[in-house]
Amino acid sequence: MQAVSLATLARRRVSLPETSIPVGRLVELPGRGRTYVTDTPGPHPDSPTIVLLHALGTTGLLTWFPTIEPLARRFRVITLDQRWHGQGIQSPEFSLVDCADDVAALVGVLGLDEVVLGGYSMGSIVAQRVWRQHPGIVSGLVLGATTDRFQLSAAERGFFLGMGSSMLALRGVSRSRTALRAARAAVGGLEPTDLHEWALRELRSTSPWAVGQALAALGRHHSRPWIGRIDVPTAVVVMMRDRVVPTARQVALARGIPGATIHEVDDGHAGCVLGAEKFVPRFVEAAATVNARRRDLSRRRPR
Repeated sequence: MQAVSLATLARRRVSLPETSIPVGRLVELPGRGRTYVTDTPGPHPDSPTIVLLHALGTTGLLTWFPTIEPLARRFRVITLDQRWHGQGIQSPEFSLVDCADDVAALVGVLGLDEVVLGGYSMGSIVAQRVWRQHPGIVSGLVLGATTDRFQLSAAERGFFLGMGSSMLALRGVSRSRTALRAARAAVGGLEPTDLHEWALRELRSTSPWAVGQALAALGRHHSRPWIGRIDVPTAVVVMMRDRVVPTARQVALARGIPGATIHEVDDGHAGCVLGAEKFVPRFVEAAATVNARRRDLSRRRPR
């Protein structure tokens, strides 16, 4: 029997949206490290900027590649690989606080005053933290498939506690150059010949250790005490068939943020890519709503 490659299996079983993939570059964040960034211009030099933050275990491009081109008709669109993901910053520990500081550092390096932040799943949690830690740079939020807290059930508490203990036992792996080389080798070498090969390489560029450590950090996330103080235009994109972050929690998050609009997508947690034909129009709509409200607020401010 002839062996079948993973890329061939992926092509048979998974339909990916056909689109161009932006070319990025490594950007040095002073005192923090280097991360992989794509920067797609908008229709005008003064187009508003949206920074997109990716989901757990993926990369900036892998979460957002179907959305970048449609968003770029209105926005300058920036993606980055977050810590321990893809070609993101490597450090002994994974911290959502550090991830938020990385975003603020990138905004400064790019010479931007303020940005709209768009997040998906883990990326939306990082976006919440950026507003909390650096409110002066955030002019709006678009939060997809997210919550203000995990560990609400006994099963969840047990899962995240176990994950945290496992990551403690494997702490030395995070300092291993071998693990780092193995993950990053996945994005080196020859250029992939199709979208499925590229997607598999992006997935392989994040090590299982990174996913586990990030998951343990997500289990400690708790923004409920301050989420109601968010004071920038916010839209929440709710995945209506989500089995990872229950839909009810996504709706509850939206209701906890003053003035947040809700934009429903009839798909599950992987819908940002596998259901792109449904997700992308709703995410673009949510971002446009935030931008319109942001402009309106700006006009109302006393000069």
